[in-house]
Amino acid sequence: MLIMMTAFIMDLEQCRIPVQQFTDVDKNKFLQEIYPLRKPVVLKGLDLGVCKTRWTVDYLSKIGGDHEVKIHVSEMPQMDFIKKNFIYRTLPFNKFVHRAAENKHNEYFISEDEKYYLRSLGEDPRKDIADIGNQFPRLAADIQIPQFFDKDQFFSSVFRISSPGLQLWTHYDVMDNLLIQVSGKKRVVLYSPRDAPYLYLAGDKSEVLDVDNPDLDKYPLFSQARRYECLLEAGDVLFIPALWFHNTVAEEFGVGVNVFWKHLPSECYDKTDTYGNKDPTAASRAVQILDRALKTLEELPEEYKDFYARKMVLRIQTKAYSSKLE
Repeated sequence: MLIMMTAFIMDLEQCRIPVQQFTDVDKNKFLQEIYPLRKPVVLKGLDLGVCKTRWTVDYLSKIGGDHEVKIHVSEMPQMDFIKKNFIYRTLPFNKFVHRAAENKHNEYFISEDEKYYLRSLGEDPRKDIADIGNQFPRLAADIQIPQFFDKDQFFSSVFRISSPGLQLWTHYDVMDNLLIQVSGKKRVVLYSPRDAPYLYLAGDKSEVLDVDNPDLDKYPLFSQARRYECLLEAGDVLFIPALWFHNTVAEEFGVGVNVFWKHLPSECYDKTDTYGNKDPTAASRAVQILDRALKTLEELPEEYKDFYARKMVLRIQTKAYSSKLE
């Protein structure tokens, strides 16, 4: 067992593909040289405004004020959205920021080691998107968002704050986005959409919570997933193409902004989606049709059900898979 685990660790180290980095990128270079590749890249040296120097804990606390924010609180550093190993609580923003920056807490909900995570929401999360310009207008004035997409493509700008050591679950989004790391360091692990068969999906999330030390007895195929990785420093921007899985670890107290935009025609998206993570309507319809087909196969004896299910898989592979993607 020890030999097998050592071999896996060696394989994992060898399979870590560094995310490519670019400097001095403008809109033209991004759209012509980077964007068509449909791979994550780290963009360094972009002009993000004064946020990088201004957004200290004290400044955020002062500007954000005492309006209440809904936050995730977890006793564990690895937040699991499938099993919901966290609770939701409400705090004044200025009090939350100071707590989130601490390693140990004098005041807490669960334990002195608890972790905090803020994902900004619209005024009515069921109807309104997150937009830093609406929820935190004075902070929005400090940040210059790279204009790598047309204004009418804009979907949301999500303000995020994480406790040091916090790890967020692996998931994908259905829109392209820029992860702007304003302060702190964040490690990001990504997986290609083509590696979805190895990630043990539950909706848009992976069941594999600990990507560094996965349980290969429970998730044996996970070792086949190719792991892309980068360490974002303050001022770095990570382009995450739609459908790329990502898992983040806040190496330090960190503040960032995610900007999502619609790169497909607007009619492709679910109009009730305020988070940017509902599958396109055509994909949702296809899954519903597939579920009905699989239910229909239940009418057959096991031998026939197995045979025709395999034929369905082959048909999908032949008709739907693209050989043009890496």
